[in-house]
Amino acid sequence: MGYQQSIRKPDPVLSDSVFEMFRMNNKVVIITGGTGGIGYQVACGLAEAGANIALWYTRSSQAEDLAMSLEKDFGIKSKAYKCSVQNFDEVQAATNSVVQDFGRLDVMIANAGIPSKAGGLDDKLEDWHKVVDIDFTGAYYCARVAGEIFRKQGSGNLIFTASMSGHAVNVPQQQACYNACKAGVIHLAKSLAVEWADFARVNSVSPGYVDTPISGDCPFEMKEEWYSLTPLKRDADPRELKAVYLYLASDASTYTTGSDIVVDGGYTCR
Repeated sequence: MGYQQSIRKPDPVLSDSVFEMFRMNNKVVIITGGTGGIGYQVACGLAEAGANIALWYTRSSQAEDLAMSLEKDFGIKSKAYKCSVQNFDEVQAATNSVVQDFGRLDVMIANAGIPSKAGGLDDKLEDWHKVVDIDFTGAYYCARVAGEIFRKQGSGNLIFTASMSGHAVNVPQQQACYNACKAGVIHLAKSLAVEWADFARVNSVSPGYVDTPISGDCPFEMKEEWYSLTPLKRDADPRELKAVYLYLASDASTYTTGSDIVVDGGYTCR
């Protein structure tokens, strides 16, 4: 009888302490849209756990100050990088700069995104393309560049910010483009999780309504409709998302890949 070699991979080396499993000491993390409401709170959560943070932004006038605050508050290294994720060359150049400045890349969080402002028939074509370019194609560009690094390193971790809108058509706003993009991001994450299983983990987070500037100009009546359809009857404080990103970024989730974690106050379980 011939010798058969098992395809089973070895188990990861893990601490017995759950608190140690969540530690991110010296890990290097890129967060796109890192100066926004969700992005910066995620940055704070990972920095508190010991990660070094590269904040990517497009138009923020506070990016440098926010990076300095992370360094001061958490004793880690942080730097801000201007990058339009819809431009592949900028994504490549910014990622190369991060690797040069920090020495490596452990986690890419593709978080940058913009909302749709009209439904599928009323959306201007230029607005449709802009949302697709940032929310879907930009997320793929970040994955593509980071994935090449992860494959060479033999390790890495990719986290997409998707949305509950990738699971349900939320109302009363009409936003077919945004919904479709986020559904695409969720399935892109699952597809890459299978393709990259030998060298990296890939997951996504699907937030519900979050109290950030991106929804700050929404009418009172619209927000009341949102609350009426959300079992917890409120939107989220962005700090309520920090822990799920830390879980996915850390060794607490070494057997989690291809998952989408919904944090929506119960909206999609109705």
